[in-house]
Amino acid sequence: MAAQDPTELVSGLPKLRHPDGSAVRALVVDDEPQLSDLVRMGLRMAGWDVHVAHDGPSAVKVARDVRPDVLVLDVMMPGFDGVEALLKIRAFSPNVPALFLTAKDAVADRITGLAAGGDDYVTKPFSMEELMLRLHRLVQRSGVAAAASAELVVGDLVLNLDTREVTRAGTDIQLTATEFDLLHYLMDNARTVVSKSQILDHVWNYDFGGQNNIVELYISYLRKKLDAGRSPMIHTVRGVGYVLKPAV
Repeated sequence: MAAQDPTELVSGLPKLRHPDGSAVRALVVDDEPQLSDLVRMGLRMAGWDVHVAHDGPSAVKVARDVRPDVLVLDVMMPGFDGVEALLKIRAFSPNVPALFLTAKDAVADRITGLAAGGDDYVTKPFSMEELMLRLHRLVQRSGVAAAASAELVVGDLVLNLDTREVTRAGTDIQLTATEFDLLHYLMDNARTVVSKSQILDHVWNYDFGGQNNIVELYISYLRKKLDAGRSPMIHTVRGVGYVLKPAV
């Protein structure tokens, strides 16, 4: 499968969220780390909370721990195959939709996967764009998530994804592109502590070679613009990371 820029894969797709605003949870299971990392990157760029496993037993364990909203399962993998993994996961999450990854010429695998309760499949090598479109369709059809609003609201802080405008208590706040992306991520994860490494992954992407101090620097920029003269919304959790929450 040819590598694709994940930022190109999410354009035009509605961002999906749970009714409480939390991210869609996906579990990607494949014994090829390069492939699973690419899928994880693309889905995380779409705002999903993505977990990865590389064999059948670990897939079941992760699924039990995180209760994903959708599964991406390779048919052939170590431990036991994707079909058996799905059957075991459906024992405690009976309604979770599943998409199988199958070899291009393995018609029997596709039939077996669908017969075992799989909801869809794509064949390797596959287009990431097609995979993401199919996963969006499965999640929307399951009813666990819907297209998110263009606005994120936390307390008196409002961020508009369409216009890229930010206001606090009705006052416009001018942000650079990177400051906006950082605030977007913090608001997407409002009331949840996020680590510096998570922020680096989501805001500066996986290939960024900088250190954690770049996060500290941009957090300080945001604080000066958001919190100056107001009750603070961005808080440091020492040894862990940062959390954005409504002002007290």
